[in-house]
Amino acid sequence: MAVSQISVFLENHPGHLKNILDVFELSGINVRGYSASDTGDYGIARFILDKPDLALDVLRARGCAATLAQVLCIRLPDKAGELARVMEAISDAGINVIYSYSLISTIIAIHVDDTAFAEAALQNQPVELVSQDEISKIL
Repeated sequence: MAVSQISVFLENHPGHLKNILDVFELSGINVRGYSASDTGDYGIARFILDKPDLALDVLRARGCAATLAQVLCIRLPDKAGELARVMEAISDAGINVIYSYSLISTIIAIHVDDTAFAEAALQNQPVELVSQDEISKIL
C-alpha cells in the first residue's frame, strides 16, 4: 500500500520553501508530512500531501521542478525499539532504505545556521518551542 510523495527541487535561499507552502495553502492542499534537505546550492523538499495529484499539477503549472514517487508509510507503536524492528525486517530482506522521515505531527524539527537567532525570530509568533525534556516525555 504505497503513498504518493512529491519531491520539489529548489534553490537553497530564504523563502523558497515558504513559496511552495503558500502554493499548497492557496490550492487547499494540506501537508501531512515533509522533509527538507540541502545539497549545497539546491535543496530537495519531500511532501506527503492529502491531494498529491493536484499538488503536482499546481507545482508544474508554476514551473517548479517536481516529481512523484511512491513511498511506504508505517504506523509504529510508541515504544523503544519499534523503528529498529522495522529497519531490521527491511534490511534482512536485502532492501536498502534510501531515506526516511516521520509524518503527521504538530511538532517539527528545523535545522538552521543559528538556532538562537531563529528562536528569537519566533519569540513573538504563535508557536510553542519544545524542549528536550518535553520530547523525552511525548507519548
